[in-house]
Amino acid sequence: MADSFKFELVSPERLLVSATVQEVVLPATEGEMTVMALHAPTMTTIKPGVVTVKNADGKVDRYAVFGGFADILPTGCTLLAESAVHVDEINRTDFDKRIADARATLDNAPTDEHRNRAEQFLSELTTLQGVVIPA
Repeated sequence: MADSFKFELVSPERLLVSATVQEVVLPATEGEMTVMALHAPTMTTIKPGVVTVKNADGKVDRYAVFGGFADILPTGCTLLAESAVHVDEINRTDFDKRIADARATLDNAPTDEHRNRAEQFLSELTTLQGVVIPA
């Protein structure tokens, strides 16, 4: 059995996960990264995507996150999400609202920099929607 470590996934609404796990795959802004026990200390920002958690018993859970950051230490990982939900709890209405809000932000972007960030976020949201919501 692989070494395990403590993982917590926290959103402003609630604590979604606090468990001993074997690995966690994070949607970091620079690309997906797999966290395992004894990982080098790292801090990274998180983009909208799916967090895959392999529990110590081998069970796999998936959570949709909508941004945030992760603090990784050799003994654990804490992901502070702007918003997060288990993929089984996601619904199309929630995604439609998030995408509409992102489009409004894009339409009202005051500068090119803001517009670029809003376009990137909208792209990430629509990609995530395609992954977690059946067609």
